[in-house]
Amino acid sequence: MEYPEKIQVGRDGLIVGRGYRRGLLLPQVPSEWGWDSEEFLVQTCYKAGLPPDSWSLNDTDIYSFRAIIFAEETPRGQVKRHRI
Repeated sequence: MEYPEKIQVGRDGLIVGRGYRRGLLLPQVPSEWGWDSEEFLVQTCYKAGLPPDSWSLNDTDIYSFRAIIFAEETPRGQVKRHRI
């Protein structure tokens, strides 16, 4: 499968689905945990309650998305765009 080559860690978020199970991880998650793109796919499968290699099966749906992330500098403080 070519999915790991298409995913850019730190830019893409993932949704993995198979049957009625779905898992979503935001773009910042793999960067925070030090995952590569294949581990990101595996962990998104776990989040969906699927076996770790489900991403490589033909009947598994995989979607990527991008997000703009904002964070407060301090509680109730100024909100700034978060750069990964």
